[in-house]
Amino acid sequence: MGKIEIKKNDEYIVDVIDNGFEGEGIAKINNFTIFIPGAIKGEKIKILIVKVLTSHAFGKIIEIIEESENRVQADCATFKRCGGCNLRHIKYEETLKMKQNAVQSLVNKTLKNKIRVEETIGMDNPYHYRNKAQYPVGLDKYGKPQIGVFANRTHEIIPIEKCFIQHPQSEKIAKEILDYWVENKNSIYDEKTNKGLLRHIVVKIGFKTNEIMCILVINGKKFPNEEDLVKFITNKFPCVKTIVKNVNMKNTNVILGNENINLYGDGYIYDKLGEFIFKISPLSFYQVNPVQAEKLYNIGVKQAKINKNDIVFDLYCGIGTISLFMSKYAKKVYGVEIVEQAVCDANENVKLNNIDNATFICGDTEVVLDDLINNKKIIPDVVMVDPPRRGLDVHSIDNILKIKPDRLVYISCNPATLVRDLAKFEDVYEVSKIQPVDMFPFTSHVECCAVMELKNSL
Repeated sequence: MGKIEIKKNDEYIVDVIDNGFEGEGIAKINNFTIFIPGAIKGEKIKILIVKVLTSHAFGKIIEIIEESENRVQADCATFKRCGGCNLRHIKYEETLKMKQNAVQSLVNKTLKNKIRVEETIGMDNPYHYRNKAQYPVGLDKYGKPQIGVFANRTHEIIPIEKCFIQHPQSEKIAKEILDYWVENKNSIYDEKTNKGLLRHIVVKIGFKTNEIMCILVINGKKFPNEEDLVKFITNKFPCVKTIVKNVNMKNTNVILGNENINLYGDGYIYDKLGEFIFKISPLSFYQVNPVQAEKLYNIGVKQAKINKNDIVFDLYCGIGTISLFMSKYAKKVYGVEIVEQAVCDANENVKLNNIDNATFICGDTEVVLDDLINNKKIIPDVVMVDPPRRGLDVHSIDNILKIKPDRLVYISCNPATLVRDLAKFEDVYEVSKIQPVDMFPFTSHVECCAVMELKNSL
């Protein structure tokens, strides 16, 4: 049989042989790979080719001929367009297996030691788990103000219907604020012209404390009737402890600007994670799913086998969440973080929790690590890293390899860079465990905790 040339707008019937990292179905036509969003491994489907590249093509489902037993009717009206939960059409238990398999496949491709990745730790109740909601505000094509979420890969706003991953209060508060804003004829930001005031409404909620922070992102320094809006929100939602005006006048995709002005309260809320209290500010990063964050941190601390003689480095420590978890078991913890506000919050969190063996340093991890090791001659027994999606920089890896701590715990939000970095440690460290945790149910994201132990020097 001659080679089929695959062209746009052709239709084919294919068997879905696997699912990729974003949850998309994978099929082959004469050994040519086709990616099909929304398709599930094991299904036979009729597809339309929508895009052809040199190494692969993209297809769209026209008809499902044989359906997977793992397919469910999605409970959300907007999930296909929103792109926030790209696995809502798959049974929850199966999504956990998919995440484990995705990490395992990276391990098999990259690591010498083909360690078996543990089963993904899921949530008992994988709904309404997000404690932070960021709602863009804009005008629809008829010029009518609306609030919602950006459609997948675009800046078109899809109005909120009922979101199953956000805390229900976030949605109510954001809608009420917009209604009030419109009734008072205040202007809405238009990103085409960079004019208008209200850009985003951000809501942060302390799940254990029930304290709520509202952030109004404004394209300007002030807006009309500020005090009236504060009264309106606080009367309607007594759990709102602080309202912050965030100034962002740049034409940018970054949601929050650097200037925060408190309209009500002191600009903070508190939440509890494990046995610790944390102070959360508008710009500080706090884990979005506190239920799973607690599980993840407990795994990290337990696997690190920290004892009372250990010095621990916590790199990319944020507001010190995992540093505090580790301080209970260690002799001394040094947290390193580049965001100044987060370090201020971390120092506050230490005081709040009466902890005297944790120190936080503000600066670029690469530079601070260098200084701690090479100038201050502080050598850690355990290093904990929780880097951004891009993973660790080469310099930090070199520094860690130079001092060779006994144990290395790597918390990662991106399995691709995690496994890439693990490979760089493999000659010196034994990767003893990789534990995926489902931090973002029904999305393709997976958080992992990997544990490395120094190989016995012979």
